[in-house]
This record gives sequence, structure tokens and C-alpha cells, in this order.
Amino acid sequence: MSEAKMILTDYFLSEKSLQWDYAKQMGINHAVIRLPEDKDFNMCDKEHWRQVYNRFTSYGIKPVVLEPMPNCVHDHIKLGDDRRDESIEKVIKMLKIMDELDIRLICFNFMAHIGWYRSSSNILERGGALVTGFNINDYMANDNFTITEEELWYNYEYFLKAVIPYAEKYGVKLALHPDDPPVSKLGGVSRILTSMEKVDKAINLVKSDYLGVTLCQGTYSAMGEDITRVIRHFSGNGKVLFVHFRDICGNKNNFHETFHDNGQTDMAETIKVYLESGVSCPIRVDHVPTMAGEDNTIPGYAAVGRLFAVGYLKGLLDATGYSYM
Repeated sequence: MSEAKMILTDYFLSEKSLQWDYAKQMGINHAVIRLPEDKDFNMCDKEHWRQVYNRFTSYGIKPVVLEPMPNCVHDHIKLGDDRRDESIEKVIKMLKIMDELDIRLICFNFMAHIGWYRSSSNILERGGALVTGFNINDYMANDNFTITEEELWYNYEYFLKAVIPYAEKYGVKLALHPDDPPVSKLGGVSRILTSMEKVDKAINLVKSDYLGVTLCQGTYSAMGEDITRVIRHFSGNGKVLFVHFRDICGNKNNFHETFHDNGQTDMAETIKVYLESGVSCPIRVDHVPTMAGEDNTIPGYAAVGRLFAVGYLKGLLDATGYSYM
């Protein structure tokens, strides 16, 4: 086995911001990118992609992951509505462009109608920092939409059967993120990726080396899973394609985010287990606290908490002798 190596990334919007400067100053040279979400950007147009791509590379940052799959197509795919097939065709065209630009991974989920959800964004963490949280008792549906587990499994398998052959053709891997929060239902909306076993089922419905997991530690912790067991299970099958490095306190029905050194998971141990398991993939910190003096308009994605989290992650990687780039 070749030496395990993490690709240290950060999460970027496609327009340059102060975060780009912070990332470079922290020694981050690889990007998880979110595509523009406006009517002027065409996800099937290579020139539109290249403009975004060149913006990063001219700044010394190499895009390596797309996250999320563009909602303008993915929402229809998850719901299985009358725009599903045309949306899948757009994804296939996008895969070809990603191959030409050497972007080899998509982080996707299968949370239909409601994405990742929090019921609060101003919970007090250490020293008065603000974090997001979820309490199922505070959830109130704002519509009467319903979708069943059976429908979701059908739509998911339909998507895989259509797209995986092209992912293999173009060399772009798909990393499945679990449902966050990992509860069985939010109102009338079912969720299907709520345990390690269900995610394991999902990545084996269609057998492919190009389908694996985004190992979001905070979500698996909320499930009540042993994170080291999860890492060993998926890495043993070569399925850990991407890591979201974060932590929580609580359980799937009532939890809050934490500083990366202040949650319920032994984060140092997880890094050791990734290394022992030979995991080589992109990794990024996620859902950081909003710290003193910061604006909380984008909860979980403020700058100063991210500086702390990245520094903490780099320290753990260095302490364990885990190579990263």
C-alpha cells in the first residue's frame, strides 16, 4: 500500500473573498468548490466552468471537489419529478467537463425537499461562541409535502444506474453524504441515510469503485455510531472518498455543534484510525463556531472559527505523522 496522504481543503464559494486569503495563509492549496447558483451560470458549459476554475488556479488553489451537486438539478433527481431525466443528462454533461478540468470528486446527498437542517443557529458554546443545533421538538413543517422511504430508495437507485456508468467513464467519483440530522422523518419527509448500515446499503446498490462515502463525522456521531468503527468499516472497502471533520454533543434528536476539540468524539483518535486504515482523500473542516466579533449571518461558516479548526486539524495530522498536501 502506498503512503496514506490527506488532501487538505477548504470550502469556497466561487467568488473571491477574504476566506481565500485566509486559506492560502493557512497553507491550503486545494478547494472544495460550490458552483455559482444564478441564472447566468450554465453547469453544462465548459467555458463557464473554466472561468470559475481559472479564478481559483490563478490564485494558487486547485479545485478537487464539487460540493454540493448543483441544487438546480439535484432537487429534481431526489424528488423524481418530471424534470429528473433532463437533470440527469445535465449531470452527465457536467461529469465530462469535470474530467477535462481534472476535478475528480462530487460530494452529494439524498435529502429530498429539506437539506441539512438546524432548528437553532445561536446556541452558546465555549466562551460564548455561537453554534448551530437541532432539537426535533422544535421542528415545524412549513408545508404538507410528503415523500416515502420507498420513493426515495427508488429515486436514488434510478439516479445511480443512470449516472455511475458515466462517472466510471470520466473518472469522477461520487461521495455520498448521510442525512443531517439523521432522523427518519422531518414532518412528512422521510430520510433514508440515517445509519451506517443504511449508508452501506446505499453505496452497494450499484457496485462501483466510483461510489463511496463522505465520512461526515458529526452526522455519524449524531447517529450514535462509533466513529472509529465507521472509519474502519468504510475504509476497509476502499469507500472513504472524502472527510468532513467536525463534532457535536448530543444525539440525533437533540444536538449542537462544538469546537473541534470540545465535542463527544476523540478527534485525535479518528485521525490515527484514518492513517492506520490507509485513507487517502480530501478532508475539510465543517460547521465551525461563530466567534467574538464575527457576524453570524452564515452560521457554521464564519472565518475565525475556521482558522481555529484548520489549525487544530493540521496539528493532529502533524502529530500523527499523517502526510498531507
